[in-house]
Amino acid sequence: MEAQTKTPDSVEDAPSGDRVADAAAGNWVDRLAPPATRPYLRLSRADRPIGTWLLLLPCWWGVGLAMIAYGPRLFDIWIVIACAVGAFVMRGAGCTWNDITDRDIDAQVARTRSRPLPSGRVSLRAAYAWMIAQSLIGFVILLTLGPAAIWLGIASLALVAIYPFAKRFTWWPQLFLGFAFNWGVMLAYAAHAGRLDFAPFVAWLGGIAWTIFYDTIYAHQDAEDDALIGVKSTARLWGDDSPRWLARFAALALAILTVAMLLAARGEFSAALIGLAGIAGFGAHLLWQMHTLDTADGALCLRLFKSNRDAGLILALFLAIAGIV
Repeated sequence: MEAQTKTPDSVEDAPSGDRVADAAAGNWVDRLAPPATRPYLRLSRADRPIGTWLLLLPCWWGVGLAMIAYGPRLFDIWIVIACAVGAFVMRGAGCTWNDITDRDIDAQVARTRSRPLPSGRVSLRAAYAWMIAQSLIGFVILLTLGPAAIWLGIASLALVAIYPFAKRFTWWPQLFLGFAFNWGVMLAYAAHAGRLDFAPFVAWLGGIAWTIFYDTIYAHQDAEDDALIGVKSTARLWGDDSPRWLARFAALALAILTVAMLLAARGEFSAALIGLAGIAGFGAHLLWQMHTLDTADGALCLRLFKSNRDAGLILALFLAIAGIV
């Protein structure tokens, strides 16, 4: 997702002042952050919060599933907060690593050569230091979540390290993004339960299908530029047949997430009913996206991609309610 060169809401061929050209104008980093911090916040994509949301939401799904399976705990409040902070800093570390690996590609494209590394506003050494600093913050937070969650968090680093290179060797980089971005559903579940059951693993698979859905929409913004610089994606692979493939992956996500929720509910009728209502709302949102989608309209693709925050929040809310009642 963040690894590809895409066109946001308001894109110009050149930035205004020190603004990054492929970030939306008027974002909070440009307006409010101290000037000395802006290059580093941009390196972390803090000016584009949707990535943090999409990393965070599966974590909250995991908390909800664990609450359904084992009942709510006071510690869940901390898990929810820790996941939010952890998603912010680890998404930032991942984006920094992404920009380190993509700095030569970004330098070749007008919309991305103003990013902190290719523009020279941040040195390569400083970028590595910033990545390590963010990772250390994430690790400290991880240490509060228990042994099972800690080991899952450490294991996720391999996925984060591989993802930026996926678009170079496979037409399915969205699959690798799904591996990494949905890992939190298992981590957060383990933080609550102290163990990993089958339900969060199944939910991880469902989240992967969802990621392929939304990130293919995202990738359609710049399919032509991707072809010019040799970046692979499912958007390029599927081309005009994308709507059909998106429908398949939306249906797959719904089916798998339904199984995960039923596994967590363990026959508890009220929890299952509320969880199914959340999945229905989630599915209705994906259906609306498919009905609205025009892959030739880059601005629309970005808006639909961002709207997946709301789809994920619908499911997270209903899973939380199902876990509390």
